[in-house]
Amino acid sequence: MNDAGQTETKRKITFGLMGGGWRAEFYLRIAQALPDEFAVGEIWMRDEAKAREAEARWGIRATADLEGFLGRRNFSFVVLSLSRSAAAGYIERLAKLGVPVLTETPPAESLDGLLRLYDSVGPAGRVQVAEQFILQPMHAARLAVVRSGLIGGASHVQVSAGHGYHGISLVRHLLGVGFEDAEISGRQIVTPLVQGPGRRGLPAKEVLVDSKQDLALLQFGGRSALFDFTYDQYFSRIRRHRILVRGHRGELEGREVRYLKDYRTPVTLELRRVDAGQDGNLEGYYHEGILAGSDWVYRNPFPYARLSDEEIAMAACLRSMGSYVEGGSSFYSLAEASQDQYLSLLMAEAIETGKTVTSVRQPWADGTATGM
Repeated sequence: MNDAGQTETKRKITFGLMGGGWRAEFYLRIAQALPDEFAVGEIWMRDEAKAREAEARWGIRATADLEGFLGRRNFSFVVLSLSRSAAAGYIERLAKLGVPVLTETPPAESLDGLLRLYDSVGPAGRVQVAEQFILQPMHAARLAVVRSGLIGGASHVQVSAGHGYHGISLVRHLLGVGFEDAEISGRQIVTPLVQGPGRRGLPAKEVLVDSKQDLALLQFGGRSALFDFTYDQYFSRIRRHRILVRGHRGELEGREVRYLKDYRTPVTLELRRVDAGQDGNLEGYYHEGILAGSDWVYRNPFPYARLSDEEIAMAACLRSMGSYVEGGSSFYSLAEASQDQYLSLLMAEAIETGKTVTSVRQPWADGTATGM
């Protein structure tokens, strides 16, 4: 309430969108589903014809004129949704112009690219990264359980839920690892699999394809992680995500939590998803939250909107970015994202070569520039 006793109107978060691909459309759908929360001020795309198509489709001003887009600045920050090969250059340019950036993952392709970007932008740059996996409802619920101490300190995790840097992000957060060095070994297994759907839907016929499964063991001192992922999992109807977290008082496996109330009393809880709009419920279809027993361990920050889990997580990134540009705290820094990508690159090296590799502390871990 303000001094006059009137309810204050929440300020809408207006962002600019750079990019027009499959991933960029998630942000457009989020703004469309949450019009009181978000607005897209303008879209920039490299192709003029595609910009015209996007403008007609979404009813939002779109342009291929970058100077005009940046000059008008019809937004408080930019969401950068471009290819990883192009992203770093645009991040640097926007940072130098003082435009806050929320960039898609990863921020650069290689270690050299990460170092150059961090040296250019540094800890002072107004750059955050849209790492959404830890904000997806079930992952967020698992993190809440682990951080509550219910299963004791986490010492080992098994993560089969996201590729590369996404999987690393889940590993680090579930284990409570920051910038600690890691020893990594790995290998790849190739097995046959009936092809599932992709971004464009189901295949035209049944086809047997090679499924490449990446396996890696990461050791952070006394804590360890097994990374296990095949890209088929993102769309496959038969390859599911799997998460295991082990602590000294219990473990979390998938949606089940087993722990010791005391050394003689084992307890089992289910992480139970609650969605409205099912079995005759007339509230409308939306995700409400996740219960562990009788306690809410996750509440959807955008109730009543019809969003997928991925879109809920991305919307949470947008809301955090809106707060950040108004002076709020960092929520996923360039340093964190660089560490995720760095460990992901080492993991790929270990899998490809069959050799054990060890990370070394990078400048972003200490908030310092390299002077490259």
